[in-house]
Amino acid sequence: MTLQKDTKRFGVPWEDYPYVQANRVGDVLYLSGQIAHDEQGNIVGQGDMAAQMRQAYRNIGKLLQMYGADFSNIVDEMTFVTDMEAALDCATEVRTEAYGGDALVTSTLLKVAGLAFPELMVEIKCIAHLP
Repeated sequence: MTLQKDTKRFGVPWEDYPYVQANRVGDVLYLSGQIAHDEQGNIVGQGDMAAQMRQAYRNIGKLLQMYGADFSNIVDEMTFVTDMEAALDCATEVRTEAYGGDALVTSTLLKVAGLAFPELMVEIKCIAHLP
């Protein structure tokens, strides 16, 4: 039996890795770690954790919309940061903005030595359940 997958990409250069940004299997949506890139694939918010988090959440929102979903569908979030202090200084405010209130999700916050590109400070990976 072949697993049925509904995948989405943004068309950014590093997707040649190869991987997809989102993968729906049944009613579960798996999102690859989202970073602070714009629609052209440029990294934004260099040196600004809050700006990078906001952009990562914008990218998450775009992927959710592709499946007719929103942040209320997210059930689990894993955030990787290179600067824990900077993340803790802004995470509550930025997450509240993204989720439109309390983020009622399981959550893991990890400090890492580095991310895919040296200018990145944050990467956010999510799992959502779809209607």
